[in-house]
Amino acid sequence: MKYSKEDVPPRVEVTTFELDQHFIMKIKDNGRGIDLDKYGSKVFGLRKTFHKNKDARGIGLFITKAQIESLDGTIDVDSKVDEGSTFTIKLPAEIIVK
Repeated sequence: MKYSKEDVPPRVEVTTFELDQHFIMKIKDNGRGIDLDKYGSKVFGLRKTFHKNKDARGIGLFITKAQIESLDGTIDVDSKVDEGSTFTIKLPAEIIVK
C-alpha cells in the first residue's frame, strides 16, 4: 500500500499452496514495481530503497528476508516497473502448523 500508484486503487493478491514438501506463498501487487535490471542484486539489502519516498528507510525487505531465512526458507521477487511485484516465499512444510 505504501508504494501504490497515485491514480490506481491498490490491489494485493495472496495465494498459498504446497509443493514438494514446501509451503509456498505468493504476494502480488499492482504497485510501482522495482527495476530489477538496475536494483535486482540490492532488493533485499539493508537501507536500499527504490523510489523517492521521503519516509522510506530500506529495512522492510531486509528484515523479511532475514526472518524467512531463519526458518530455512527463501524469498524471491519478480517485478516490472509500473506493473507491480510478486514476492514468492518458500518454507519447509514441516514448520507450518496445520
